[in-house]
Amino acid sequence: MKYRKTKSNYDKAPTTCITGFDTCADAGWEQICTRLRTTNARIITVDCYPGVDDAEVLNALRVSLHPDCVICSEDMFFDPDELTHRMQWHLTDDRVRGIMYYGEMDDFIDPQSLRTLQQKAAQATGRVLIYGVGASKIASGDILVYADMARWEIQLRYRRGMPNFKQNNSDEDFLRKYKRGFFVEWRIADRHKRQLYSDIDFYLDTNTPGQPRMVTGEGFRAGLRELTRRPFRLVPYFDPGVWGGQWMREVCGLDQDAPNYAWSFDGVPEENSLYLQYGDVRIETPAMNLVQYQPRQLLGEKNFARFGAEYPIRFDFLDTMGGQNLSLQVHPLTEYIKSKFGMPYTQDESYYILDCEETGGVYLGLKEGVNAQQMIADLETAQAGQQSFDADRYVNRFPAKKHDHFLIPAGTVHCSSAGCMVLEVSATPYIFTFKLWDWDRVGLDGLPRPIHIEDGKKVIQFDRTTSWVRENLINQFHTLCESDDYTRVQTGLHALEFVETYVDTIRTYSYHTSNGQFSMLNLVDGDAAIVESPTSLFEPYEVHYAETFILPADAGDFIIRPAHDGQEIKVLRAYVRER
Repeated sequence: MKYRKTKSNYDKAPTTCITGFDTCADAGWEQICTRLRTTNARIITVDCYPGVDDAEVLNALRVSLHPDCVICSEDMFFDPDELTHRMQWHLTDDRVRGIMYYGEMDDFIDPQSLRTLQQKAAQATGRVLIYGVGASKIASGDILVYADMARWEIQLRYRRGMPNFKQNNSDEDFLRKYKRGFFVEWRIADRHKRQLYSDIDFYLDTNTPGQPRMVTGEGFRAGLRELTRRPFRLVPYFDPGVWGGQWMREVCGLDQDAPNYAWSFDGVPEENSLYLQYGDVRIETPAMNLVQYQPRQLLGEKNFARFGAEYPIRFDFLDTMGGQNLSLQVHPLTEYIKSKFGMPYTQDESYYILDCEETGGVYLGLKEGVNAQQMIADLETAQAGQQSFDADRYVNRFPAKKHDHFLIPAGTVHCSSAGCMVLEVSATPYIFTFKLWDWDRVGLDGLPRPIHIEDGKKVIQFDRTTSWVRENLINQFHTLCESDDYTRVQTGLHALEFVETYVDTIRTYSYHTSNGQFSMLNLVDGDAAIVESPTSLFEPYEVHYAETFILPADAGDFIIRPAHDGQEIKVLRAYVRER
């Protein structure tokens, strides 16, 4: 099926060149260890993110640096069973969902074991290598190296059998390993890393097995600071799913061997990476490093005051073109997600229709006169495998067309039907989806997909019925400005949501005021656009169809124009609504 009239220029590896630091990066263990040796440091501390491959990294450092003493930080943590015991309340028995951990790495460290390792480091002679998760707690050393990796790569390694930190759970369900990382391990690791940014002497990228890359701490920090003053893109990733379609395969130029592509994260700093180019060396780093190291400059003062060092908006793709319906689902209300899972805000969202087949549509809200008890009873019967759930009896199904915008405040039953290409615009907590019905399917792993009717029935807003949905959630378009140059249309989101969006149809150019905060954008129509600074704060930046890009607060106001004269383009912009 042909979805584009012209070849897509979608960039799957967007890279930002960091000028002035061409010689500060190295590739390969030989170059990396040569640079470390030339520092003449006696004590080298290599702090690691959970998931770094110790078998590769530690072995390479041992072989090349020839340390007289090696101290492994894993020995300061409690034993595997005790770690699990201390995490258990936050892990819960649920297959997917836990409770967010807001403590510190110290909560999982045996104080006596830590003191023993600190004494060993203080008394050691010759060259000392202190290595592992939290290694800098033992001693910061003469130089501090931080070995890092992206969360997507960690997830892929979980699937291939990598266990969680200090666990022997290689064969455990991937979702449970991911849950442990998401709710506990990554939280304490991020909190620990945030204290180290200013002290890092070398940043080590371990994302690609056997191909390490390293940049000086000065170069690493300069790269992150550079990103706050210009437009940039995150590194997207794509994943198959039981309902996945074929649109992204063609438009984004993806591997033809995968059965389909269901998801793409192309604007989720919580999950995506950044590519930073230093001369001939490209460094991959989690985008969360930017959020944590430069939150005010990225988000703006007001958003930082409101959300802290968290990026509150995300864009992702859901592809059912030539695929199947998404699972019927609902997101928790703020009070529910806060009291039960420890999250400060919930996943309000919307579906912007990038493309659509004639049969495509969106399930949204309930029909008039629905009996809530009967609906829940039918969902439970379906989950027990006794009958299929008749979604069309209870849930509205509205036809969709390209550039429609469906608003989905938390508590609204919803899903995309087959035949839609959705740009999902939402608040960040994406893991809290309560699936109600999954159309008699199992996952790609052959297991039933997790269903959460007990949670769902407590948050479904049964008064959001057909008439209310039509009046409040479908194509709430309001023209804000119309000229020969562009037309600006406000498209949402709903008053209950903190995300605001508008779409500019641009014929010559459009001017966008930052108001001291970040913006997230996507080129939803047209081949290419140029983003410029009216004060020449940054170089002109080109984006292509379906690419998501970010304008940091410190980049200031910006102008968008078509890259090709005479071609009309459309850009969707999302930002935090002023309170």
